[in-house]
Formats: sequence, structure tokens, C-alpha cells
Amino acid sequence: MSEARIRPIAAADVPRVHQMLGGLAEYEKMTDILTGTPEMLREALFGQGPRLEGLVAERDGSLVGYALFYPVFGSFRARWRLWLEDLYVEPSERGAGTGAALMAELARITLERGWFAMDWEVIDWNEPALRFYQALGSSEVATDWLRYRLSGDALQAVAGRAAAKTEKR
Repeated sequence: MSEARIRPIAAADVPRVHQMLGGLAEYEKMTDILTGTPEMLREALFGQGPRLEGLVAERDGSLVGYALFYPVFGSFRARWRLWLEDLYVEPSERGAGTGAALMAELARITLERGWFAMDWEVIDWNEPALRFYQALGSSEVATDWLRYRLSGDALQAVAGRAAAKTEKR
């Protein structure tokens, strides 16, 4: 089996990457929140404003994996880090070194840009992913921090408070 070639994502890759993203959502049992479209992904990767970046893994002319990432600022260190949003490798490719090759390229990018770390999240029941990341030498960052999200009606309500203050001025 030939080694997977890792390269930056191209606009022509977006439909296939979006298809693999669907595979990730299915694996993580999150298809109910998969509302993005290939066009939205293309805009995030290649449009104006803050941009997402991506890598693809290609073997024998077929895309078999991808990674999506972006910079995040760490205020305590006053330095950037790489946030790995997604890492996905087709089930038939797992164990063939494709995920490790994607992670190696992400690590290279992190160091090349002078960023201090790579961070990501893993669902606690995803034992294969946990073993994979631990085998790379990664470590759990925190077990005592809780993750919160503001969205939907609550997000609208909080934004409304700011709008009301602006109107009073």
C-alpha cells in the first residue's frame, strides 16, 4: 500500500471533504447538527474574512482523510496555537498511518508558524481516538474545566441586551 500524500485542501476537494465530514458526524452520532453545506464549507475555507484551513490525505488518487484547523490566541502566553477542529480518516484507512501523517503535518505547521501548541477535543467514549492521540504523546489538558456554549434563543437574548444598551445611548 502506498503512503498517503498530505497536501493543503483545494476548492475542488470540498465536496469530498464534506462527504467525509458526514462520515465523522455519523461516527460521532451528531448527524442531527450537521447543517452545513459544501458551499458553506467552501466559503469558510476560501472566502473573505477569518478563514478555516484544511489538509487532505490522498492515496492512489482518492481522498481518504482530512483535517480542518485554525489559529486560536492564548492570552496568558500571548501566543497563537493551532485548534484542530476535525481529523477524519476513512475507516478502511485507519491503522495505515494516514492519521499520523495528518497530525505530523499539523505539528510541522504549528512549529513553522511559531505557535506554542496544538489543541483539540475528543469525545470521551471514542476509545480508538483516545489511544491514537495518547500514542502520539499528547496529554489531556484539563479535567476540571467545563465547556459552555451560548446559542439559539439564549444567544439572541444576550445580544438583545447589548442592542438595548446601544439604543439608550
